[in-house]
Amino acid sequence: MSHDAPARGARAQVRPARGRYWWLRWVIVAVIVVVLAVELGMVWDQLAQAWQSVAKANWWWVLAAVGVAMLSMHFFGDIQRKLLRSAGVPVREWRSQAAFYAGNSLSTTLPGGPVLSATFIYRQQRLWGATPVVASWQLVMSGALQVISLTLLGLGSAFFLGAKHNPFSLIFTFAGFVMLIVLAQAVASRPDLLDGIGVRLLSWANYLRAKPADTGLHKWREMLAQLESVKLSRRQMSVAFTWSMCTLVTGVATLLFSCFAAGGRPSLLGVIVAFVAARAAGSIPLMPGGLLVVEAVLVPGLVSSGMTLASAISAMLIYRLISWIYIAAIGWVVFFFMFRTDSAADPDGEPDAA
Repeated sequence: MSHDAPARGARAQVRPARGRYWWLRWVIVAVIVVVLAVELGMVWDQLAQAWQSVAKANWWWVLAAVGVAMLSMHFFGDIQRKLLRSAGVPVREWRSQAAFYAGNSLSTTLPGGPVLSATFIYRQQRLWGATPVVASWQLVMSGALQVISLTLLGLGSAFFLGAKHNPFSLIFTFAGFVMLIVLAQAVASRPDLLDGIGVRLLSWANYLRAKPADTGLHKWREMLAQLESVKLSRRQMSVAFTWSMCTLVTGVATLLFSCFAAGGRPSLLGVIVAFVAARAAGSIPLMPGGLLVVEAVLVPGLVSSGMTLASAISAMLIYRLISWIYIAAIGWVVFFFMFRTDSAADPDGEPDAA
């Protein structure tokens, strides 16, 4: 008997058994392939016309779309820098922009990208000197600003498209968002307001667990002490919210210029609605970068805005090549040249500087 026989036997024993429904995944993949092939055959003529229009696109409008897409990324990165600055974490602008480009590439091109991107951004902020609480607060706050801005943009466009006879939903929603922003600003500037609530909740939890009433109190107040480093004034909050809206305005401009490059002349409100719907659909983590989901929402939206199907497909292709492929390519170049060697550093092994 050879000496590696026990090793082969051990590998055979740990080899995972095939599941009962192992074939189901392949059936689903086959069904998706068949459906896509049928749909591709049905719209093949339209796709051929779209590719021809892409080749004949107005390159001045394409360059304009590239410019505003990069401007949108600048606003995204600057929101991060402004929020961290309010917490006393100085970050150079080029470093913040580079981190956001790299994080965007992770988010839009890899399976599970949003989780990887959030982990990467969090780790970079820890390396810059942010405490765990401040880094987590920044991620949550920037995400909340984006959701609020996107919802306001969608509600505003829907209001002007036909909700003039029932404006109360828009008014109430806007008032709710204003209250949310005021509450977030109050919590950031006065974290001591949470101390009493936290102490009461801890005492109840400790009572249920039959532990001393002050168990976990030191950790809770340590987190509050980290949060006290955030000095988010109303002016800083207003600037961050304005920058968040600017990311959406430039995103709409990227889509609009892509339509112009394809030879279409859609209505502005129709493009806004299509953009908001595509962004909302793309946020669902089904495929990297919202692949197939964004396209399926964007094309009908552009058609309803006044474009032909061929020009809508062409505009969608131009928009996705710029806002997804081109921006992601820049992010990967930035990642490999600036952040590839950061894996040796352990941010949680260093003393907090914020």
